[in-house]
Amino acid sequence: MTPPFGPNLVGVPTAFLASAAYALAPSELRITGVREMNPALFEMLGLAADLDEASEAFSKYMTAIFGLEPQQWREAPKKKGASFRCSFVRLLLGWERDSSSREAAVLKGWAHSRFGLPPVHHEEKIVDVSDPSWLAYVEDNMGSGYHDNSIYAQLDLLYEYVQWALRQFVCPGQSHLRLYRGVDRSCEQIIRREGMRLLRVNSLCSFTTDRATADCFGSLVVSVEAPLSKILFATALLAFFPFRAEREVLLIGGDYPVTLEPPAP
Repeated sequence: MTPPFGPNLVGVPTAFLASAAYALAPSELRITGVREMNPALFEMLGLAADLDEASEAFSKYMTAIFGLEPQQWREAPKKKGASFRCSFVRLLLGWERDSSSREAAVLKGWAHSRFGLPPVHHEEKIVDVSDPSWLAYVEDNMGSGYHDNSIYAQLDLLYEYVQWALRQFVCPGQSHLRLYRGVDRSCEQIIRREGMRLLRVNSLCSFTTDRATADCFGSLVVSVEAPLSKILFATALLAFFPFRAEREVLLIGGDYPVTLEPPAP
Protein backbone atom coordinates (compact mmCIF):
# COMPACT_ATOMS: atom_id res chain seq x y z
CA MET A 1 0.00 0.00 0.00
CA THR A 2 1.21 3.50 -0.87
CA PRO A 3 -0.33 6.98 -0.61
CA PRO A 4 -2.94 7.47 -3.36
CA PHE A 5 -2.18 9.18 -6.64
CA GLY A 6 -3.45 12.72 -7.02
CA PRO A 7 -4.52 14.99 -9.91
CA ASN A 8 -1.84 16.38 -12.18
CA LEU A 9 -1.19 19.29 -14.56
CA VAL A 10 0.17 17.32 -17.53
CA GLY A 11 -3.03 15.89 -18.97
CA VAL A 12 -2.19 12.18 -18.61
CA PRO A 13 -3.93 9.92 -16.05
CA THR A 14 -1.59 9.66 -13.08
CA ALA A 15 -1.90 5.87 -12.78
CA PHE A 16 -0.75 5.51 -16.40
CA LEU A 17 1.99 8.10 -15.92
CA ALA A 18 3.37 6.02 -13.02
CA SER A 19 3.18 2.72 -14.92
CA ALA A 20 5.82 0.67 -16.69
CA ALA A 21 3.67 0.95 -19.82
CA TYR A 22 4.28 4.71 -19.91
CA ALA A 23 8.00 4.21 -19.22
CA LEU A 24 8.21 1.91 -22.25
CA ALA A 25 6.19 4.10 -24.62
CA PRO A 26 6.13 7.68 -23.30
CA SER A 27 4.50 10.73 -24.81
CA GLU A 28 5.85 14.26 -24.43
CA LEU A 29 4.45 16.15 -21.45
CA ARG A 30 3.73 19.83 -20.93
CA ILE A 31 2.84 21.47 -17.63
CA THR A 32 -0.35 23.38 -18.36
CA GLY A 33 0.22 26.99 -19.35
CA VAL A 34 3.96 27.26 -18.63
CA ARG A 35 5.20 27.67 -22.20
CA GLU A 36 2.21 29.79 -23.16
CA MET A 37 2.89 32.21 -20.30
CA ASN A 38 6.63 32.48 -20.95
CA PRO A 39 7.06 32.89 -24.71
CA ALA A 40 10.05 35.25 -24.25
CA LEU A 41 12.10 32.46 -22.64
CA PHE A 42 11.61 30.13 -25.57
CA GLU A 43 12.31 32.91 -28.05
CA MET A 44 15.63 33.45 -26.24
CA LEU A 45 16.37 29.73 -26.21
CA GLY A 46 15.63 29.51 -29.92
CA LEU A 47 18.55 31.89 -30.55
CA ALA A 48 21.05 29.72 -28.63
CA ALA A 49 23.71 28.05 -30.75
CA ASP A 50 24.70 25.51 -28.10
CA LEU A 51 23.95 24.29 -24.59
CA ASP A 52 26.13 26.91 -22.87
CA GLU A 53 24.26 29.75 -24.58
CA ALA A 54 20.92 28.14 -23.73
CA SER A 55 21.96 27.79 -20.08
CA GLU A 56 22.98 31.47 -19.99
CA ALA A 57 19.67 32.52 -21.54
CA PHE A 58 17.73 30.49 -18.97
CA SER A 59 19.78 31.99 -16.13
CA LYS A 60 19.14 35.55 -17.32
CA TYR A 61 15.43 34.95 -17.73
CA MET A 62 15.05 33.42 -14.26
CA THR A 63 17.09 36.26 -12.73
CA ALA A 64 14.88 38.87 -14.37
CA ILE A 65 11.52 37.23 -13.70
CA PHE A 66 12.12 36.18 -10.08
CA GLY A 67 14.39 39.02 -8.98
CA LEU A 68 17.39 36.86 -8.15
CA GLU A 69 20.85 38.29 -7.59
CA PRO A 70 23.74 35.88 -8.27
CA GLN A 71 24.37 35.10 -4.59
CA GLN A 72 20.66 34.53 -3.99
CA TRP A 73 20.72 31.54 -6.29
CA ARG A 74 22.76 29.56 -3.79
CA GLU A 75 22.93 31.05 -0.29
CA ALA A 76 20.50 30.34 2.56
CA PRO A 77 18.52 33.21 4.12
CA LYS A 78 20.34 35.25 6.75
CA LYS A 79 18.88 35.81 10.21
CA LYS A 80 19.72 39.50 9.93
CA GLY A 81 19.94 41.87 7.05
CA ALA A 82 18.21 41.78 3.69
CA SER A 83 16.09 38.69 3.15
CA PHE A 84 16.99 36.40 0.29
CA ARG A 85 14.44 35.26 -2.23
CA CYS A 86 14.12 31.50 -2.51
CA SER A 87 15.44 29.98 -5.74
CA PHE A 88 15.23 26.59 -7.38
CA VAL A 89 19.03 26.34 -7.20
CA ARG A 90 18.92 26.44 -3.40
CA LEU A 91 16.43 23.57 -3.46
CA LEU A 92 18.68 21.54 -5.73
CA LEU A 93 21.68 22.20 -3.52
CA GLY A 94 19.64 21.08 -0.50
CA TRP A 95 18.81 17.87 -2.36
CA GLU A 96 22.52 17.36 -3.03
CA ARG A 97 23.18 17.45 0.70
CA ASP A 98 20.25 15.25 1.75
CA SER A 99 17.38 13.81 -0.31
CA SER A 100 15.21 13.87 2.84
CA SER A 101 15.91 17.53 3.64
CA ARG A 102 13.31 20.31 3.78
CA GLU A 103 14.45 21.46 0.35
CA ALA A 104 14.02 17.93 -0.98
CA ALA A 105 10.50 17.80 0.45
CA VAL A 106 9.59 20.91 -1.56
CA LEU A 107 10.93 19.26 -4.72
CA LYS A 108 8.91 16.11 -3.96
CA GLY A 109 5.90 18.33 -3.30
CA TRP A 110 6.30 19.90 -6.73
CA ALA A 111 6.35 16.43 -8.35
CA HIS A 112 3.27 15.52 -6.30
CA SER A 113 1.47 18.71 -7.38
CA ARG A 114 2.37 18.68 -11.08
CA PHE A 115 2.47 14.93 -11.80
CA GLY A 116 0.18 13.54 -9.08
CA LEU A 117 2.91 11.27 -7.72
CA PRO A 118 3.21 11.24 -3.90
CA PRO A 119 6.53 10.33 -2.31
CA VAL A 120 7.00 6.77 -1.10
CA HIS A 121 10.07 7.68 0.98
CA HIS A 122 11.02 10.71 3.05
CA GLU A 123 13.48 9.98 5.86
CA GLU A 124 11.74 6.58 6.06
CA LYS A 125 9.52 4.46 3.85
CA ILE A 126 5.97 5.84 3.48
CA VAL A 127 3.24 3.21 3.45
CA ASP A 128 0.21 5.29 4.43
CA VAL A 129 -0.76 8.92 4.96
CA SER A 130 -0.97 8.20 8.68
CA ASP A 131 2.74 7.30 8.82
CA PRO A 132 5.06 9.65 10.73
CA SER A 133 7.24 9.78 7.59
CA TRP A 134 4.28 11.14 5.58
CA LEU A 135 3.58 13.77 8.23
CA ALA A 136 7.27 14.72 8.22
CA TYR A 137 7.12 15.14 4.44
CA VAL A 138 4.01 17.33 4.64
CA GLU A 139 5.52 19.48 7.39
CA ASP A 140 8.81 19.92 5.52
CA ASN A 141 7.09 20.58 2.22
CA MET A 142 4.69 23.19 3.58
CA GLY A 143 7.30 25.18 5.51
CA SER A 144 6.90 28.84 4.58
CA GLY A 145 10.65 29.45 4.27
CA TYR A 146 10.80 27.71 0.89
CA HIS A 147 7.50 28.77 -0.65
CA ASP A 148 8.10 32.43 -1.27
CA ASN A 149 8.99 33.79 -4.70
CA SER A 150 6.69 31.42 -6.64
CA ILE A 151 8.99 28.46 -6.11
CA TYR A 152 6.72 25.97 -7.91
CA ALA A 153 6.58 28.32 -10.90
CA GLN A 154 10.40 28.36 -10.91
CA LEU A 155 10.44 24.56 -10.95
CA ASP A 156 7.86 24.52 -13.75
CA LEU A 157 10.21 26.63 -15.86
CA LEU A 158 13.19 24.45 -14.92
CA TYR A 159 11.29 21.37 -16.10
CA GLU A 160 10.27 22.98 -19.38
CA TYR A 161 13.80 24.27 -19.99
CA VAL A 162 15.26 20.81 -19.34
CA GLN A 163 12.73 19.22 -21.71
CA TRP A 164 13.66 21.72 -24.41
CA ALA A 165 17.42 21.31 -23.89
CA LEU A 166 17.31 17.51 -23.88
CA ARG A 167 15.46 17.40 -27.18
CA GLN A 168 17.38 20.23 -28.79
CA PHE A 169 20.98 19.45 -27.85
CA VAL A 170 21.37 16.19 -25.86
CA CYS A 171 18.97 13.59 -27.26
CA PRO A 172 17.47 14.96 -30.49
CA GLY A 173 15.04 12.50 -32.02
CA GLN A 174 15.18 10.20 -29.00
CA SER A 175 12.55 9.37 -26.37
CA HIS A 176 14.75 7.79 -23.65
CA LEU A 177 18.05 8.26 -21.85
CA ARG A 178 19.89 5.40 -20.10
CA LEU A 179 20.44 6.18 -16.42
CA TYR A 180 22.23 4.30 -13.64
CA ARG A 181 21.73 4.09 -9.88
CA GLY A 182 23.59 2.33 -7.09
CA VAL A 183 21.25 0.41 -4.74
CA ASP A 184 21.49 -2.10 -1.91
CA ARG A 185 21.21 -5.76 -2.89
CA SER A 186 18.17 -6.08 -0.62
CA CYS A 187 16.47 -3.06 -2.26
CA GLU A 188 12.72 -3.20 -1.56
CA GLN A 189 12.05 -0.97 -4.55
CA ILE A 190 12.80 -3.77 -7.03
CA ILE A 191 9.61 -5.72 -7.68
CA ARG A 192 8.38 -8.28 -10.21
CA ARG A 193 5.19 -7.74 -12.15
CA GLU A 194 3.84 -9.21 -15.40
CA GLY A 195 7.09 -11.03 -16.04
CA MET A 196 9.19 -7.87 -15.70
CA ARG A 197 11.63 -6.72 -13.06
CA LEU A 198 10.63 -3.18 -12.12
CA LEU A 199 12.24 -0.43 -10.07
CA ARG A 200 9.69 1.61 -8.10
CA VAL A 201 11.11 5.12 -8.06
CA ASN A 202 10.24 7.72 -5.43
CA SER A 203 8.38 10.85 -6.57
CA LEU A 204 11.87 12.20 -7.30
CA CYS A 205 15.06 10.15 -7.28
CA SER A 206 18.72 10.69 -8.15
CA PHE A 207 20.32 8.79 -11.02
CA THR A 208 23.43 9.39 -13.08
CA THR A 209 24.40 9.06 -16.71
CA ASP A 210 27.81 7.72 -15.61
CA ARG A 211 28.05 4.03 -14.71
CA ALA A 212 31.30 4.51 -12.74
CA THR A 213 29.61 7.10 -10.51
CA ALA A 214 26.73 4.72 -9.75
CA ASP A 215 29.26 2.10 -8.56
CA CYS A 216 30.14 4.44 -5.68
CA PHE A 217 26.60 4.56 -4.26
CA GLY A 218 25.52 0.97 -3.68
CA SER A 219 26.45 -2.68 -3.70
CA LEU A 220 24.44 -3.21 -6.88
CA VAL A 221 24.05 -1.01 -9.96
CA VAL A 222 20.80 -0.93 -11.90
CA SER A 223 19.94 0.89 -15.09
CA VAL A 224 16.71 2.18 -16.59
CA GLU A 225 15.72 3.58 -19.95
CA ALA A 226 14.26 6.81 -18.62
CA PRO A 227 11.68 8.74 -20.67
CA LEU A 228 12.98 12.22 -21.36
CA SER A 229 9.56 13.52 -20.32
CA LYS A 230 10.14 12.38 -16.73
CA ILE A 231 13.45 14.16 -16.20
CA LEU A 232 13.20 17.27 -14.03
CA PHE A 233 16.87 18.20 -13.89
CA ALA A 234 20.30 17.21 -15.13
CA THR A 235 23.44 18.93 -13.85
CA ALA A 236 24.99 18.89 -17.33
CA LEU A 237 22.27 21.23 -18.62
CA LEU A 238 23.09 24.17 -16.31
CA ALA A 239 26.58 25.56 -16.84
CA PHE A 240 26.35 27.58 -13.62
CA PHE A 241 25.46 24.65 -11.35
CA PRO A 242 28.39 23.92 -9.00
CA PHE A 243 28.20 20.10 -8.71
CA ARG A 244 28.43 18.60 -12.19
CA ALA A 245 31.07 15.86 -11.90
CA GLU A 246 28.59 13.15 -10.84
CA ARG A 247 26.39 13.81 -13.90
CA GLU A 248 23.32 13.65 -11.72
CA VAL A 249 19.80 13.45 -13.12
CA LEU A 250 16.59 13.87 -11.10
CA LEU A 251 14.01 11.42 -12.38
CA ILE A 252 10.29 11.79 -11.67
CA GLY A 253 8.74 8.74 -10.01
CA GLY A 254 6.86 5.65 -11.12
CA ASP A 255 7.63 2.08 -12.15
CA TYR A 256 10.48 1.49 -14.59
CA PRO A 257 11.69 -1.73 -16.21
CA VAL A 258 15.12 -2.20 -14.70
CA THR A 259 18.30 -4.02 -15.69
CA LEU A 260 20.77 -5.38 -13.15
CA GLU A 261 24.16 -4.29 -14.37
CA PRO A 262 27.10 -6.75 -14.33
CA PRO A 263 29.88 -6.01 -11.83
CA ALA A 264 32.37 -3.42 -12.99
CA PRO A 265 35.63 -4.93 -14.24
